[in-house]
Amino acid sequence: MCLIVFAWRPGHAQPLIVAANRDEFYARPSQPLGQWQDFAGVYAGRDLEAGGTWLGVGPGGRFAALTNIRNPGQPLGRRSRGELVAQFLCGEFSVEQYLAEIAQRSDEYSGFNLLVGNAQQLAYLNATDPTPRMLGHGVYGLANAGLDTPWPKVLKARAALTEQLNDPQPEGLLALLSDPQTAPFAELPDTGVGLATESLLSSVFIASQSYGTRASTVLIVNADGSRRLVERSFGPYGGHLGEVELDL
Repeated sequence: MCLIVFAWRPGHAQPLIVAANRDEFYARPSQPLGQWQDFAGVYAGRDLEAGGTWLGVGPGGRFAALTNIRNPGQPLGRRSRGELVAQFLCGEFSVEQYLAEIAQRSDEYSGFNLLVGNAQQLAYLNATDPTPRMLGHGVYGLANAGLDTPWPKVLKARAALTEQLNDPQPEGLLALLSDPQTAPFAELPDTGVGLATESLLSSVFIASQSYGTRASTVLIVNADGSRRLVERSFGPYGGHLGEVELDL
C-alpha cells in the first residue's frame, strides 16, 4: 500500500511535484534512495526481496511510481509489481510504448496503479481497467484504488499539496506526508480488510509494530531538467532511520 499526490504542470517552471509514502511490512528488506550501481542514471530505493522499486527517476527525465490495489480477494500475480517501475526507469521504451506493452500483460501482476513519465508526458495505468491514460495539467491523488478515488487521506494530502504549489519546498512536502491522523469510521472505505485495518491504513502516515510507512519521498522537477529528491526512512512505530537528499 502507498500514497502518492502529485502536480503535473507542463510548461511550468516546476512541471512535476511529487510527495509519496511507501507503506510496507518493516521486515521486508530494502535499500534507501540512491544511485543504482547496475543501471547508470537510475535513482531510487530498492526492494531487496524482488529487486524492483516503488518510485524513482532515470535518464532522460524518466519518472515512475507505483501503488498496490487493495483487494484481499484478488489473485496473486506471478511477477513482482516493483519491476514495473524498474523496467521503465532502466529501459528505452517511450511512455506510450511501455504502457501499451504492460497493458497487454497486466494480469501477470497483483493489482497495481502505475505512473510513468518524462519531461514531456505523464501517464497512468490501472490494472483493473488496463487502458493507458495520458494525464493533463492538474493535481492528483493516488492510494490503493483508482486515480483520485476520494478516500479521506487522498483528499487531505491532495489539498495539502495544492496549498504549497506556489512555493513547494521539501520540508513542507515531507510535513504533509507525516500526518498520522486516522479518518473517522464513518468515512472509511470498505475494501474487505475489516474496520480495524481500514482505520490503521486511513492515515497519510501509517505506524504500527509490523507495518507502516517505510519511506516518505519528495521529488521536485524543474523545467531545465534538474531534479531534487529527498527521502526519509522509518522503522516500527514510525521511528526515524535516516534521510537522503539528492540534487540531480
